[in-house]
Amino acid sequence: MRHISRRPFMLIMSVIVGISAGLGAVIIKNSVHLVKEILKYGITHESINYLYFIYPVIGISLAVIFIKYILKQPVNHGIPTVLHSIAKQNGKIKSHNMFSSIITSSLTVGFGGSIGLEGPTVATGAAIGANIGRLFHLNYKQITLLLGCASTAAMAAIFKSPIAGVVFTLEVIMIDLTTYSLVPLLLASISGTVVSYLFLGQTTILYPYAIKEAFQMSNIPYYIALGVMCGFVSVYFTRMFMFIEGFFKKIQNLYKKLIVGALSLGTLIFFFPSLYGEGYDAINSCLSGDYSFLYDNSIIAGYSDNFIVLIFILLSIILLKVIATSVTFGSGGVGGIFAPTLFIGSNVGLLFSLLINRLGIANLSRTNFALIGMAGLIAGVLHAPLTGIFLIADITGGYQLFVPLMITAAFSYITIRLFERNSVYTIQLANRKELITHDKDKAVLSRMKVTDLIETNFSCINSDATLGDLVEVISNSNRNIFPVLEDDGTMLGIVFVNDIRHIIFKPELYDTTFVRALMFMPEPSVDPDESMEDIAEKFRMSGNFNLPVLKNGKYLGFVSRAKVFSSYRQLLKKFSED
Repeated sequence: MRHISRRPFMLIMSVIVGISAGLGAVIIKNSVHLVKEILKYGITHESINYLYFIYPVIGISLAVIFIKYILKQPVNHGIPTVLHSIAKQNGKIKSHNMFSSIITSSLTVGFGGSIGLEGPTVATGAAIGANIGRLFHLNYKQITLLLGCASTAAMAAIFKSPIAGVVFTLEVIMIDLTTYSLVPLLLASISGTVVSYLFLGQTTILYPYAIKEAFQMSNIPYYIALGVMCGFVSVYFTRMFMFIEGFFKKIQNLYKKLIVGALSLGTLIFFFPSLYGEGYDAINSCLSGDYSFLYDNSIIAGYSDNFIVLIFILLSIILLKVIATSVTFGSGGVGGIFAPTLFIGSNVGLLFSLLINRLGIANLSRTNFALIGMAGLIAGVLHAPLTGIFLIADITGGYQLFVPLMITAAFSYITIRLFERNSVYTIQLANRKELITHDKDKAVLSRMKVTDLIETNFSCINSDATLGDLVEVISNSNRNIFPVLEDDGTMLGIVFVNDIRHIIFKPELYDTTFVRALMFMPEPSVDPDESMEDIAEKFRMSGNFNLPVLKNGKYLGFVSRAKVFSSYRQLLKKFSED
């Protein structure tokens, strides 16, 4: 650090973080694979449905036990953790997140929890990046960039998709695309991908997919309709996910939460085995146009030739996958929503094409629409259309369908934005007014603290003082506002010089006029713990140049519009400079 300038140093750091995040992705992938292989021993076709009921309960229980009795600290959801650390923690993430997400997600997903690994992988990489930043005493902007590099590398490594990794960070994490950030993000993405190649093989296509039918202009209306359908499914996903999460938050008892959630998940998987685990085998089946996975180990396998039953099952697993994912999270499991989103998207595309073909409206490719449905759900659920387009094209090799991918992703995003302004990742942060990564203005305001802006050089006076006493105080002050306080510091109001200008030169009133008759209580006031965004809004609505700062009615000082603006400009310059 003493001998290397800032930019070369950050380039080196981006490679180190990229390699570390890539290794985290490899460890998570192999850990889940190891758990799955162990669980395969002794399984018979007759017993598998009962094991589907039991395994997720065991996995979530083990994850909860690890968190409560061994780690003794919460393990939060992956990507919201990164966004929250940028918003409220100055880019800091607790060091246990470098390993805790690996262990808990391996137990949850390895035992069949209906979630994915992408969120924990990003959380692990981000924790590594944040703690490397703390080790080298980097500033907020540098640590934030390392968080972005770690997120990029983690996504690139787990999907072997370097382009999608960069796009994901720019679109979801909202790291600014500047010359300062672009090259580190690229280096981190390359590093993470190379590590993934070394340990997981160089096959770049995650889902083997062969395009049998090329893009046809006549199918554009159907791609638009699929996009709208994906948008509405995304609305359902978002609202159902938040509803179930709210339901589990109301359950205070940890064991009751675990029992309710794990048993509900086991029951869902018992009747619909395709909900078990990440669902990547089911996705591959959809991409080949095969829906036999719906009947594997199912109690309704005997109805596989009935089209009505087929549509019912497809619609059921689309709706129930959201519930299974939400219940897995709610009961204490650790994972991500990327894999469930891909699962639902492929099935939405398959369902759409089957219905259109059955009605005789058109002859659509089931494989193409299953592929494009995945991009539509990513665009809707994650509010990330570009990520959906590049990721799906990259991991399937479906670049020849780039135009329909763009159409469906765009219309899915447009549709959900009519109903939900924020994604599943950001909705809670937005409700708490902690979502700053998506708005530079909010990002700057969030870095400003009321306590740093309080001005205390205001002369105070008692309500029983006379006008003469007040004139004496005014003569020794360069302010035009005078707080009126009780002896214990409680603020009763203020005297504004402009309001009494007509009497301050009338000595005959000095002894007969009292301050309590001249004061008024200013509105609004400010709490020292209030966000700067709220304070800026108070300045805008009131038109005041100074607002009193009160804590439980006790006077602390004033915050001025001029000082807020000056501080804002300084921070904005710091944020924007390369």
